[in-house]
Amino acid sequence: MRLGTAIVLLALGAILTFAVRVDLSGVDLQIVGWILMAVGALGIVVELAVWGPRRRQVTRTDAYGAPGDGAPRRTTTEETY
Repeated sequence: MRLGTAIVLLALGAILTFAVRVDLSGVDLQIVGWILMAVGALGIVVELAVWGPRRRQVTRTDAYGAPGDGAPRRTTTEETY
């Protein structure tokens, strides 16, 4: 589950729990809302715990020089954050 999906589930659960006042036979929308909020919160925690601490590395290569001078000069930059 991605972060956006977890946030949508959390918001949908809050809407069903606190804003909707409809009685359906056999379905309690407030309980469904609480379940969706719990799943959304769990999804956010798992997403941040699994994907938050990973290291990200970006490598960028730039070429520069005047046209017609032959092969361009290249620089490579590696960033880790």
